[in-house]
Parts: sequence; structure tokens; C-alpha cells
Amino acid sequence: MATDGQVIKCKAAVAWEPRKALVIEEVEVAPPKAHEVRIKTVATGLCHTDWEYLYETEKGMKSRPFPLVLGHEAAGIVESVGPDVTTFSPGDKVIPLFLPYCGECERCQSPKTNHCRKNWENAQVGVLADGTSRISCKGRQVYQFLGVSSFSQYTVVPDISLAKIRADAPLDKVCLLGCGVSTGYGAAVNAAKVEKDSSCAVFGLGAVGLAAIMGCKVAMAKSIIGIDINPEKFEKAKEFGATECINPRDSSKPIQEVVVEKTGGGVDYALECVGSPVIMSAALESTTDAWGTCVIAGWTETETMSVMVNKLLMGRTLKGTYFGGWKSVQDVPKLVDDYMNQKLKLDEFITHTRQLDQINEAFELLKSGKSIRTVISLHDSQEEDKPEVATE
Repeated sequence: MATDGQVIKCKAAVAWEPRKALVIEEVEVAPPKAHEVRIKTVATGLCHTDWEYLYETEKGMKSRPFPLVLGHEAAGIVESVGPDVTTFSPGDKVIPLFLPYCGECERCQSPKTNHCRKNWENAQVGVLADGTSRISCKGRQVYQFLGVSSFSQYTVVPDISLAKIRADAPLDKVCLLGCGVSTGYGAAVNAAKVEKDSSCAVFGLGAVGLAAIMGCKVAMAKSIIGIDINPEKFEKAKEFGATECINPRDSSKPIQEVVVEKTGGGVDYALECVGSPVIMSAALESTTDAWGTCVIAGWTETETMSVMVNKLLMGRTLKGTYFGGWKSVQDVPKLVDDYMNQKLKLDEFITHTRQLDQINEAFELLKSGKSIRTVISLHDSQEEDKPEVATE
């Protein structure tokens, strides 16, 4: 392409400081360096984690450097590749990933985990392998959230943090596999390993929770209880497979007691999909003794969970999951195949669509509980779709 090796000018939603609305700015995206790929971001989901890092930084979330471009759940097309990239070519459809998969380290070689740590520390503070970002604005470096930054029309990611997917996949749907759906679905089928005819409780009915319900149904659970304080989500939960739903505010008893009484001793599997330590404890206590399993899929970085040791001594298992246990680069293309073969729902998660310049409105929809997933289109279909090359 004519832009190969050139700096591209494009639009991005920039977070200049915490707790302030995003600003649509013209940014410059540098060419990819060794083992990096520059992609045109076509669609991005708006994840609750993006909102938390902007508006709740230092409240359960570690502080990240600003300015930064958020966004980590996306799909796009390869624009150009840097030196030593052998597995991608311009025009490939791809999903960028906040979890790398180098395929070579001990963790990648092990079936026990998906926690590759190559470039991990850099990605957590918003830079790539060389310690710098590829995005700049008004002469300042703009950090890349989790090494991705999908709220930019173009971005650069490591080649080990990118999944090549089939050419016929709709990018405005499969973008959801970059985070929320994969996390919840994998929490059920990989981490919990939900069994046929078992009983399950899913705490939190956002995108991650609905995906967890979907996973429980695929695993042929007999009873799937959806739990949320927003009853407007119950119909959607039943569409995904919940057999009943409970609003904790409808009872004076703690929700764990309600679940234990309703199930005659507790559920076989509980999946926490909120990221609240209080709800994590409730989820664990809602499981049966002897073999109950509680999986934590909700995200928090700095908070502490309270656990009654006796609950574990009586045979319960408490475990966590990151990105649903999927080995990112290796497994995401398989999830895309499952969607294309109608084995996995994605369309049903999408309640709203917006353009990039409406991204703050999309955040409001998320915060108000009116949306499950809003998908942002990064490029106006009416405008000529050619990137602008920056000139000196």
C-alpha cells in the first residue's frame, strides 16, 4: 500500500486525563517496527473495563499513564507489517488481542494456562516492546491501552497479539471475541468445566455474564440461574439459556442464602461476572459443599476478597480465569469458526451501534445499563476510505 512505511494521520478517541470525557482528535500512527503489525480498526466493542479505567482509575483499578487511547475488543484489517513478520499480510482480517501468545514459552507450551507473559509488563503500561507507543497527538506520545488502543482508526500491535481470522467473518460482529464473549464463554466451558445436567448460577448479566450463560447451556447444564439487580436484563438472559432469573433486591436475605435455599444446598457451579469482591464471596457461598466450584471472571486489580476458610475446607473450589482460558492467537480463530457455523451467538449481544464521534454517548449507554454491547464503527462509510499520510 502507498501508506506502507509512512506515518498515518487518522482519528482517535483520546483520553487526556482520568474521569474526563474522550476527545476525538487527529493522531499520528507510526509504521510498525520489527514483529509488529499496523491494522485498520474497522469495529470495536465498548467494554466495561474501558469505562472503569477512565472513570474509576485507582478505585479497584491500577492507575495507567495518560494521555491514552482506550479500546481492546476489536476487529480490523492488516494495513502493513513490520520487519520479521511472517504470519500476516496486508488485507488479512484480524482480531487484536490484549493477551499475547508467543507459542514458545513454558506457559504457551503448557495446556494448564493461557498466561503468556511476553511483552506483558510493557502492554500493561501502554507501550510496545521497545518501551514506546506508536500513537502520538499534538507532539505527545499517547499510550496504548493494554497494547491495543482500538478507539483509533489505525493502531499497531505485536504480531504475537493478533489473530488471523477467516475472510468471510463480519468484523462488526466477531470483534466481540476480543474480550467479553470469549471471557464469559470460556469461564464456563474452560475454567468451570460445567458438566451435563449440573446446576449453575451466573452473577452479573452483562456481556460476560450472558456469555457465561451461553457456555453453561452449551455444556448442557440442567439449571442456569441468572442473577442481576437490573430485571430488564432477565429476558435477554433467558434468550441465552437462563432457566430462571433472580433480583437480589427482591429478598431481605443475602443472595447466597436465596440460591442455597432455592437449589436445596447450593449450585454445582457459580460464575462471578461483575468484578465485585462482595459478589465474589456471595458466589462462592452459593455453591454446594463437597464439590461446588466458583469461577471469578469479573475484573478488579487492587481489591481484596473475603473468604470463609471453612467454605473451602468443605470441598469447594475457588478459581479465576483470564480471557476465559483461551490461548488467544490459537483459539480465537476457532471461536470465529464456531460463530460462522452458528454454534456461538454474537449478534444477540449487540444492542446498539454508534460512530466513533458518538463514543461518549456509548459510554453513557453502558453506565446506565441500557446496553449490553455497543459496537463502534471507526470509519464513516460515506467518506473516501483512504488513510492520510503525514507529511513533514
